[in-house]
Amino acid sequence: MNDNNHTFTGTSEKMKQAKKKAYNAYVKQVTPSHNCFLNTLNAFLSGGLICLFGQWLINVFENKGHPHEIAVSYETLVLIFISILLTGFNLVTPIVKVAGAGYLVPITGFANSVAACAIEYKKEGQVFGVGSKIFTIAGPVIIYGMVSSAFFGLIYYVLLMTGLG
Repeated sequence: MNDNNHTFTGTSEKMKQAKKKAYNAYVKQVTPSHNCFLNTLNAFLSGGLICLFGQWLINVFENKGHPHEIAVSYETLVLIFISILLTGFNLVTPIVKVAGAGYLVPITGFANSVAACAIEYKKEGQVFGVGSKIFTIAGPVIIYGMVSSAFFGLIYYVLLMTGLG
């Protein structure tokens, strides 16, 4: 009777090992492989193209007679508007598949994170959906940006007061 239990346990262990091996093979098969150099190159080029487009917009607005500060503000608004439109038409995912992190040039990535949350939680209503969840992704960025800028601003102020700044 002991021999049967031992045989059954041995078979069970072999089955567990076979399942584990099959699972690991499946994971290896479905896990995408990434080329770090190509991903970096894509991010650099696509982010550069977005920045180049932004600079072109500034030049267009300045050539229309707007002062530099106003031209930069208009450029920012146009980039945000385009990013929100792309998010609304669900075109960001295909762009990010090609551009990678390059699409996350701060203004376009930030606009996407806010618009995506607004679209996702729209069905829960204006107050409990959009109103309370719109900054789910962007909120921590805003908070940590404000805290760190206040911290470094305080350091700068102390350095100015002591004559070291």
